[in-house]
Amino acid sequence: MGANTFAYIVLLATAFSVASASDPSPLQDFCVAVNDTKDTVFVNGKFCRDPKLATPNDFFFSGLRLPGNTSNKLGSMVTPANVAQIPGLNTLGVSLARVDFAPYGLNPPHIHPRATEILTVLEGTLYVGFVTSNPENRLICKVLYKGDVFVFPQGLIHFQLNVGTTNAVAIASLASQNPGVITIANAVFGSKPAISVDVLTKAFQVDKNVINYLQSQFWTDNHTY
Repeated sequence: MGANTFAYIVLLATAFSVASASDPSPLQDFCVAVNDTKDTVFVNGKFCRDPKLATPNDFFFSGLRLPGNTSNKLGSMVTPANVAQIPGLNTLGVSLARVDFAPYGLNPPHIHPRATEILTVLEGTLYVGFVTSNPENRLICKVLYKGDVFVFPQGLIHFQLNVGTTNAVAIASLASQNPGVITIANAVFGSKPAISVDVLTKAFQVDKNVINYLQSQFWTDNHTY
C-alpha cells in the first residue's frame, strides 16, 4: 500500500470518527445530570425492552382511524402517534399526527422544538405558513388542496387554517419520536406561574391592561396526549 493511499485512509477514518461522535439530538425538554446513581435515572428517550419480548402491538396504533373532537374554541384537534402511543418508535426518529379541522378551524401558531414537519392534506383546503428566524421574520405561506404537501422546518413558528366551509383533515409526519409542541399564545400568556406583566408589556409594547386581559383567558390546548 502506497504512503499516499495509507494517509488518505487514515484521514478518512479520522473524519468519519469525528462526524459520528456528535451528541444525540435531545428527545425531551431537558435532562439534568446527577452524580448520585441512587437518584432516579432518566435517559434521552425511553428505556428499551428486551427485543425478544417485542410484540406486534408495540408497533401498532389505531388512534388515527377516527376524527378528533374539534368542538373547542380553535375548531381543531391534533391526535399524535409518537413514542407515547407506539413504544416501538423508540430510537427510530419518526412520528405522525392527525390534524382535524372544523370549518375555519385553526391549528394556532406553534413550534416543534425537536422536529421538521411535512404535512399532507387528505381532505379540505388549508392556508398554511411558517415564519423565518430573526432578523427577516419572513412569512412563507401557501394555500393547500387535497393531496398537497408542505414542509415546516424544525423550530420555526407555523400554523394551519381551514379556509373551507367543510371539515378538513391532514397528516403530519415529524422527524422525531417525540417532536414536542409549544403553542405560542399558551406559552406566553398561559404559563404557570405567569410571566411578569412588566416583561410582556415591554416585549409587546402594549398597555398592562391588555396583558392582564390576555393572561386571564383560558388558552385552549388542541392536542390529545
